[in-house]
Amino acid sequence: MSTAHDFLAAVRVAAEVRELRPDYRALLVVAEGLRPGPSDDWSESLLADAEAHPAPLDDPHVLAWAEAFRAFGAKPQRTRPSVAALLRRVPGLPRVDRLTDAYNAVSVRHAVPVGGEDLDAYVGAMRLVRARGDEPFETTAAGEPVVDSPEPGEVVWRDDAGVTCRRWNWRQTTRTRLTTATSRAVFVLDALGPMSDEALAAAGDALLTALATGSPQATIASRTV
Repeated sequence: MSTAHDFLAAVRVAAEVRELRPDYRALLVVAEGLRPGPSDDWSESLLADAEAHPAPLDDPHVLAWAEAFRAFGAKPQRTRPSVAALLRRVPGLPRVDRLTDAYNAVSVRHAVPVGGEDLDAYVGAMRLVRARGDEPFETTAAGEPVVDSPEPGEVVWRDDAGVTCRRWNWRQTTRTRLTTATSRAVFVLDALGPMSDEALAAAGDALLTALATGSPQATIASRTV
C-alpha cells in the first residue's frame, strides 16, 4: 500500500497531453480515513446548496472543455465533459454516495470537472496519456460487466492495470470507482486556461473543507500537476 505522498509524487501527465493542451493543470487530492457510506444528510446539504447556486452552463471553463474534447476527436454533444453533464442535470443532480455527492457538489458550484477514485483499487502509478486503443477499460453495458477499450489518441487516465477514466473526465471505470466502503480516495480537479490558478485552488479548498467536515478523522494531502 503506497503512502499518500508516494502516490501523489508518482502522478504524471504525458508530454503528448501537454502538447494538446499546454494550459492543462490537475489538482490531485488524496484523502485517507474517510467516512464512506450511502448518501446522507451531510451530502444532501452539499448537493442542495450546489443546485441552488450552480455555475452557468456557458461558463468559459465549461466551454473550454468542449473544445478540449474536440481536439482529440471526441464529440462533446455525445460524450460530454463531466462538469457539463452534471450542470445539465441541475436541479436534479444524482444522489450516489456521500463521497461522490461531495465532489459532484464542488464540480457544479465551481464549474470544474472533478473525479473520485478508490485508492486501494489502483495498480501502480496514476498517469494521464493518449491511448493506444488496446488498453482495457472495465465498465458495464445493459447492466452486465464488460471490458471495453478507448479510441486511439483518446486522452485517458490509467494505471498499470488499464484505463481508469476515459475521455479525460467523461466516464470512470467500475474497477476503481468510489463505493460505500471506500475509505482511501484520490480526487482529480481538471483545469484549463479559462480557470485561473486561484479559482482552481478555491475549488480544491471547497473539496478539502467538505471532506474534513464529513470525515473529521481524515488526513488529506494534495498536489498540483
